[in-house]
Amino acid sequence: MFTTLLAVGAAAAPAGENPYGLIPALKEGGLISQTVFGLLVIMLFFSLYILFTKLFEQQKIINQGKRVRSSFWNANSLREGAAKLEKNSAYRQIVDDGIEAQEQYGKLKDPVEAHDWLHGSLARSEASINSQLNGGLAFLATTGATAPFIGLFGTVVGIYRALIKIGAAGQASIDAVAGPVGEALIMTALGLVVAVPAVLAYNFLQRRNKAIAEHLSAFSTDVLGFLASDGRVRPEVKGKKAPAKPPVTGTTTAGQAGGVQTKA
Repeated sequence: MFTTLLAVGAAAAPAGENPYGLIPALKEGGLISQTVFGLLVIMLFFSLYILFTKLFEQQKIINQGKRVRSSFWNANSLREGAAKLEKNSAYRQIVDDGIEAQEQYGKLKDPVEAHDWLHGSLARSEASINSQLNGGLAFLATTGATAPFIGLFGTVVGIYRALIKIGAAGQASIDAVAGPVGEALIMTALGLVVAVPAVLAYNFLQRRNKAIAEHLSAFSTDVLGFLASDGRVRPEVKGKKAPAKPPVTGTTTAGQAGGVQTKA
């Protein structure tokens, strides 16, 4: 396929075009150079695809977290709060798994601490979400690690072809080695063009995943506290004032256990 494309491009090129451009260099490099070029282009395409799809997925969860912090804990129960969340959201999954674990606990025949059972269920839910977020990042890491060496392989082949031309011509003239050396430099540059964005994307997405995992872990802890206390323990909601404390009178009761009253 690459050979056909290169042949078409060469046929369509004007007579005065630079003979040392990308397409002429790949055409002269043969099957090895064209295969290396094709592999690097495919790796670059999938790296960009993973980057943009993961950014969209991460931003969706971040927006869900903002809605959770603003409205979820205003509900009277977890079911009521879950109804306010998107059906397939990460936070909805944690809530649903927590409710399901609480219902399953009563069916267990082997005595297990309720806290351990709920904590294990919520941790399993978190791990499932984090696994989905990390999907595709291994490809970015692999691309960042191997793309320079794939480009280096093309570079070695190009230098080898230049040496062969020098040996055949008997002298190192510019016109004899310009094509193979140009091909070698193109492969080196393309390997870096593919590797550098992949490494940057991997580190950037990993950092965002870590921040999302911390928010999910905090939310899971809040859900666990709510379930373990039958709704008496819940995080403070922004915008709600704490209940007012009773006023302090001039007479206080101290040492109530001993039944002794003192005046201030």
